[in-house]
Amino acid sequence: MPTMRPSRALLTGTALLAAAALAACGTETKDRQTVQTTKAALPAPAQKKQPPAVHGLPGMPPVLDPKDVYAADRPNRLSPVVKDFPSRVYVPNTESDTVSVIDPKTYEVIETIPVGRQPQHVVPSWDLKTLWVNNNRGHTLTPIDPRTGKAGKPVEVHDPYNLYFTPDGKYAVVMASLDRELVFRDPHTMERKKTVPVTCYGVNHADFSLDGRYFIVSCEFSGELLKVDTAQMKVVGQQKLPFKGAMPQDVKVSPDGKRFYIADMMADGMWVLDGDKFTEPTLLPTGKGTHGLYVSRDSREMYVSNRGEGTVSVFDFQQNRITKKWKLPQGGSPDMGGVSADGKVLWLSGRYNSEVYAIDTSTGRQLARIKVGSGPHGLAVYPQPGRYSLGHTGIFR
Repeated sequence: MPTMRPSRALLTGTALLAAAALAACGTETKDRQTVQTTKAALPAPAQKKQPPAVHGLPGMPPVLDPKDVYAADRPNRLSPVVKDFPSRVYVPNTESDTVSVIDPKTYEVIETIPVGRQPQHVVPSWDLKTLWVNNNRGHTLTPIDPRTGKAGKPVEVHDPYNLYFTPDGKYAVVMASLDRELVFRDPHTMERKKTVPVTCYGVNHADFSLDGRYFIVSCEFSGELLKVDTAQMKVVGQQKLPFKGAMPQDVKVSPDGKRFYIADMMADGMWVLDGDKFTEPTLLPTGKGTHGLYVSRDSREMYVSNRGEGTVSVFDFQQNRITKKWKLPQGGSPDMGGVSADGKVLWLSGRYNSEVYAIDTSTGRQLARIKVGSGPHGLAVYPQPGRYSLGHTGIFR
């Protein structure tokens, strides 16, 4: 049979199909290259800038937020160590030699614990497991188990006006006010490890820097401030406050760690200090007899007790000013205390009125006025949020 040749039309159609296929392949390759080129030309997504890490005191738990030293103190964020402890307010009565225990739900005193002579403060231990009652003139510390509320055997410690703990948990620091000493002790046995004599008079309150490497101490009776190197256990700075008759009291660091606030009951305000530079501080007036300083659970405000006029000033950290002032009905002498775990109630002792005040932190309204022993002073609200305690009536990180 004769060989069949494809028609011209078939050849033409096949050629057209092949050309179309080649054209399609060429377009797809070009488009893919274009997409790839376009993607390559787009800028990389912006990386969220991380704040620089804080190089804290060796052994100290890491700083959770470099912009907020109180980041662990959010409402009801209780450590597993304390989450099952009953909520109580422990009030040392300096002239009755007792601790009144208040149930914050009922605003009633449910127990009175006999302790040593002149208890000044109730102090949570670094590990949160013990409350130490500072029996200043009895020269003892009485341990209280916050799980049971029972007091243990007193430990002999000379002149324990106040008590702090280094951020690494390595030492307790006794503020030996009349002895003119800072005494570094074992945080559990209270065995003396190092004694640091000071030339100022009346060491009583303190707070630590953001990185924990130093702390600022107030000297009540000589109107001075100390700067102490934590690791070296050494005074590295000392200055006289620029106010005749100054009597500095409570000390608190700002959330960002850039400033320290020192209450002064004679200057009627807070000294604002650059702790790193330790230059001369400036005075911010708050009220007569400025005494205690307590930071709100959101780190936005600080409650300032004005013992001499029966008021509480509210300081706004961001605005750097007093924004409100709450007056206690029937007056009073608001002194030391703390904020409830949920942040809704400020508890303060009435130093000269044998009473304790519960104040609503959203309105400033007095919720309760509770009769206790004579001369109530550094009360502790417990438990509170935080990973560890730096001492006093509850400075938590």
